[in-house]
Amino acid sequence: MPLFVQLKVGMTLTDDLKSRINAILKESYSPRHVPDQIISCPDIPYTMSGKKLESPVKKLMMGIPLQQSASLDALRNPASLDFFIRFAKDYRQGRTKI
Repeated sequence: MPLFVQLKVGMTLTDDLKSRINAILKESYSPRHVPDQIISCPDIPYTMSGKKLESPVKKLMMGIPLQQSASLDALRNPASLDFFIRFAKDYRQGRTKI
């Protein structure tokens, strides 16, 4: 299970930062919550009411087309899905590993 994170401007996702994130998740929740991989993304998709969207990203990763994964009209930032569409395609074609 990957964890997608949006970093503040000027920050870089280093191995040290990944280790700190993993340690916080392990301590605050459980070892089950430690992701297989942490991936930096430019934007996180949100609904108009401000909720983060996880299901459409999961569906894209499973190969479900965008039209069946999310309603773009319900998104505050529909362009945020562009990264996940590319990432999912690369993942399914074996160019990206999780």
